[in-house]
Amino acid sequence: MPVQVNLDEVLKARGMSLTELSEKVGLTLANLSILKTGKAKAIRFSTLEALCRVLNCQPGDLLRYSGD
Repeated sequence: MPVQVNLDEVLKARGMSLTELSEKVGLTLANLSILKTGKAKAIRFSTLEALCRVLNCQPGDLLRYSGD
């Protein structure tokens, strides 16, 4: 898939676990896991906004376009 999710890298840089992020964002661990592993087909802007707010980052820090 040409769009890749860098959630794992951002979490490591922030010293935060997926469980902690789940609690702060209000999403299930299962949904965040799907996003983290790159198996998600889409992401809502409200979810992206919540992730950026909690992780103090920009959407470009979480998503990368590889063109492949």
